[in-house]
Amino acid sequence: MDSTDVKQASRRAGDHPALEMAARIGYATNGVLHIIIGVIALALAFGSKSASADQSGALGSMAQNPLGMITLWIAVVAWLGLGIWQVTEAITGSRDTSDRLKAAAKAIVYVVLAWSAFSFATGGGSSSKEQSTDFTTTLMEKPAGQWLVAAVGLGVIGVGVYHIIKGWKKKFLGDLESHPGEWIVKAGRVGYIAKGIALSIVGGLFVLAAVRHKPSEAQGLDGALRNLLGAPGGPVLLALVALGFIAFGIYCFGRARHADV
Repeated sequence: MDSTDVKQASRRAGDHPALEMAARIGYATNGVLHIIIGVIALALAFGSKSASADQSGALGSMAQNPLGMITLWIAVVAWLGLGIWQVTEAITGSRDTSDRLKAAAKAIVYVVLAWSAFSFATGGGSSSKEQSTDFTTTLMEKPAGQWLVAAVGLGVIGVGVYHIIKGWKKKFLGDLESHPGEWIVKAGRVGYIAKGIALSIVGGLFVLAAVRHKPSEAQGLDGALRNLLGAPGGPVLLALVALGFIAFGIYCFGRARHADV
């Protein structure tokens, strides 16, 4: 099978109604995840000793009740489908290499999300904070480990800045096949900016871990939000970011309906 055959097969798979439906449900499930993270972060801003305000905290919360468990199993299938669809986009999508690389990166993210949801649905799962610290520790032990950790941090900051710009300039509309309405656009704009700010803080913590040679400083999203809480006016700032995550979740529901898949 030559490259042309592979592209044609990938295009047929990407256009299959079942895979398109899975992709749309995947976006909607992503919305549920961000709303739960936002609610946890909002409770944290008001002084609650809540669960981790990150992916593991949200998935763990979902695993604590029957409806959440059903949502988790739907998420496993939907995120896996969304990951496969992103693979087809990486193979047959835009001729722009950067777009294909972004599709490939997103495919990895959604497959990892599917695996995480599966782990929590089957009674496993682990803390995102511990995963970040373990990853940083392992990386720090490598030759030039501090530089590698700093590079990861700068990369995450870059992704955060990209989200902020994408939200501010409303570039996310390019991901949609039709206009979702002004309220969804506003939710997307606020959501992307808030998520970008949070990711920038996450990246900053990786850089700080590298500078101080302390892997424990790299605490992931939950650590970033808790650090934000400790800043001047922290509760207000954290509440605003939390509302931004909820807004991003609402945008994801709009994207599920209007996404260009």
